[in-house]
Amino acid sequence: MHVHDLLQLDSLGLSLLWGEEALLGQEVVGVTATDLEEPGRFLGPGELVLSGLVWWAEGDAAKADRFVSALAEAGATALLAGEETHGRVPDALVAACRTHRVPIVAVPARTSFRAVTEAVYLRQWGDLSRRPTRLFALPENVRAELSRLVEDGAGPAELLDRACAHLGRVSCYLLTASGRTVARTPSAPELPARQAPAAAARGGVWLRIEAESSPYDAWQLHVPEPDAAPPRVLHEIADVLARCRDGQARRLAAERLAGQELVGVLEGIPAAPGPAAAAADTGALEEALAVAGLPAGGPYRVLVATSGDALAEGLQHLDNAAYAVGRSVAVLHDDPENGGDAVERLRAVWPLLQQCGDPQTELRLGVGARTAGAEGLRASLNQARFALTAADEAAAVREVEQLDTLAELMAGVPPEVRTVFAARILGALGDGMLRETLEVFLANNCSWARTAEALHLHVNTVHYRIERVETLTGRDLSRLDHKLDLYAALRCG
Repeated sequence: MHVHDLLQLDSLGLSLLWGEEALLGQEVVGVTATDLEEPGRFLGPGELVLSGLVWWAEGDAAKADRFVSALAEAGATALLAGEETHGRVPDALVAACRTHRVPIVAVPARTSFRAVTEAVYLRQWGDLSRRPTRLFALPENVRAELSRLVEDGAGPAELLDRACAHLGRVSCYLLTASGRTVARTPSAPELPARQAPAAAARGGVWLRIEAESSPYDAWQLHVPEPDAAPPRVLHEIADVLARCRDGQARRLAAERLAGQELVGVLEGIPAAPGPAAAAADTGALEEALAVAGLPAGGPYRVLVATSGDALAEGLQHLDNAAYAVGRSVAVLHDDPENGGDAVERLRAVWPLLQQCGDPQTELRLGVGARTAGAEGLRASLNQARFALTAADEAAAVREVEQLDTLAELMAGVPPEVRTVFAARILGALGDGMLRETLEVFLANNCSWARTAEALHLHVNTVHYRIERVETLTGRDLSRLDHKLDLYAALRCG
């Protein structure tokens, strides 16, 4: 960040009164606003000095010389002088800057010093974030305390509270990409996940926490009021939270590993051939559940998703829920007395997760039936996988209990199986009039008259075509089971 970078910002309306090109290219490391007559002891090298010139008195050139001399000795890069107090920048001040070789820039009355400060810090942060600097925005004691807390394993809520305490009653949030509140300052009102997109649309400050994450659980620091805290303070807080996030990522990875071991036990258990084997299987599962941190005894449900990362983030939206997540399968302790129906809450969160991921990738979730204990987990897993294949754009979260029609049941059959079944039953009909006649005939409850009317045909023609269908398919449409065969094949085609 250099002085001439500021001069190029039309929104500020700054005017260069004096400054050689080499001086305008000096690097800016910070901004200090002052109206002291002798500000030298409060300045550091490389700083821009903002002054409203309240100290200036007409005809006192010596005062101007002392002020500018202090800037030069401190190593200030430039003086930004406000025009609001006197209507213009005094000529004597410009002359003093020329003498001491300190660039001077006029700040019009319409431009606030805050706007200048924000512009400096926002423009320069890309450089500040890539190299160390001796100038910090956070107080030394706060910075030291935060470092100690990170080393001690403090959570994001404690870190955010301590980092923002010296800013007063500032509302600050730490949110995931799906809108989940990881932490918030005491003065920040609750922000439900579904309202997070509206908060983003209203603006404010949003800083991504640079740490390893998925598209669903990436952390963002959000301050609704853009002038509530200096940008460099927020960036330093973001750096602290990034260190915290790295520690949390290691913990979550360990939890995912334990969850995957549970899923491995569940998937590795064959169908029990007898009571003794069934008891052994149940015992192995109960042990794996305990290792994964799940309460003993049900009820449990198995969830299967197209993205394990999305599933893990979705489950974190469920306050006080106990679960274990593997790569794409989760076992949930689904007690209805603990916060209501967990699946319904997941269904409400799912659209927020869908907005985070790749729009070209379908994000779906299948849910098995609730089981009273470990002995029913294998069945719940199979049900969840079947429900996942039945999920679609209209119902991205599908519970096995929702499969209450033949069409929904068949939607869960893998596409490869449906294709073979349809070809085997209907292949001889082709895609022409016989197939169309069969579809209309079944849709009209096998009524000859209504089918003829719908197709604008004579009833005898309908009879002829249906007889051809029966001959080619080997089915008798007077039999219910054969009707179901043909209906299912049409649904699969």
